[in-house]
Amino acid sequence: MIEIHGILDLIFWLLAIGAFAMAAYAFVHALRTPTRAFAITGKQTKKLWMIILGFAVLFAFAAAVQYLHTLSIFTIASVIASGIYLADVRPAVSEIGKGGNSGPYGLY
Repeated sequence: MIEIHGILDLIFWLLAIGAFAMAAYAFVHALRTPTRAFAITGKQTKKLWMIILGFAVLFAFAAAVQYLHTLSIFTIASVIASGIYLADVRPAVSEIGKGGNSGPYGLY
């Protein structure tokens, strides 16, 4: 007979690995983004985002190595913080500094 708890533990562990990868990607992107881009777009400061995403990486890593319970409130908060950064802040700050000659109908 298949153990349900074993399968569920595997699924939650894979979700924790995904949360860690997402938080780490957001952290690295924020680290490589210039400080000026955050101020120009009117988002929170780079320093604040680095602190938030640093804790997100820490808690997601703790869940991935099963130090914390996989579905702890800290793991869920790290996914939410990383998701907000990737969905709202990353597109805004990525547009800064691209340059190029773009007109109303595209590049020319």
